[in-house]
Amino acid sequence: MSMLTENKLSLQEEISILKKTKNAVILAHYYQEPEIQEIADFVGDSLELAKKAATTNADIIVFAGVHFMAETAKILNPSKKVLLPDLNAGCSLAESCPPEAFQQLKDKYPDHVVVTYINCSAEIKAMSDVVCTSSNAERVINSIPLDKPIIFAPDKNLGRYLIEKTGREMLLWDGACIVHEAFSIDKLLELYAKYPSAKIIAHPESEEHILKIANYIGSTSGMLNFVKSSKQDTFIVATEAGILHQMQMDVPDKTLIPAPAKEDNSCACSECAFMKMNTLQKLYTCLKDESPEIVLAESLMKAAHRPIKRMMEL
Repeated sequence: MSMLTENKLSLQEEISILKKTKNAVILAHYYQEPEIQEIADFVGDSLELAKKAATTNADIIVFAGVHFMAETAKILNPSKKVLLPDLNAGCSLAESCPPEAFQQLKDKYPDHVVVTYINCSAEIKAMSDVVCTSSNAERVINSIPLDKPIIFAPDKNLGRYLIEKTGREMLLWDGACIVHEAFSIDKLLELYAKYPSAKIIAHPESEEHILKIANYIGSTSGMLNFVKSSKQDTFIVATEAGILHQMQMDVPDKTLIPAPAKEDNSCACSECAFMKMNTLQKLYTCLKDESPEIVLAESLMKAAHRPIKRMMEL
């Protein structure tokens, strides 16, 4: 056994001990590094993690994800301590929607129902009528009366996809996820030419030209379920490469190929640098020191909780 493997196992053991002594729970997104997914109590997508955060009996929630996810956990558990291994683990999509500019848009269209994708800051959620995830976005849009105009933020790609799926006209915020806009259509078509029997599966945050050639479009959980239930044995996966860890465990006999990014990189895929800021060492230190902690004003948490609650009631 290598020293690196021994260190990983030692850290995982220490984290397990700390979890028990502190009554802590670790929630991890599918895009986290495999060793973090392995130690987590629950691994899921944004909707699954939000639901889990809302029902946990733990005193401490360690969120192995990015900042807006930990904020959501805190909003759902205002009396609990919520920790994020690295406070700098942000989100390009969330950061593309500054609260001041979004408020100006709201003021310009006061009659619009504001629907926001969960990948946004607590401040943006507080300005919303209802929140959605990629798993339930279509259902959320369809729940709004036809005579009500809609503002959808912050993801323009998901917004365009929802317009096509629901037939509803929406005013879209001009935001995007750099990870899902990194896929190269030319390289993807070249890859598909090598594997013509493969099914292309994509996250709806991807650009329109990627979605047009996809055989299946869905959330991370949706893609996992599709791969598990499909009789096909080869898939090209157009989302953050971290999903491949859980996916390969679920379907060990199937071939999973990450969709290629425009830029040449070490993994020939698209990875979220923010997600990868969390490490096993940071997770251990965070739980040991109970820091960094997510702290939000009570008034902000109350305002942001309403649209999340509305989503969960649909």
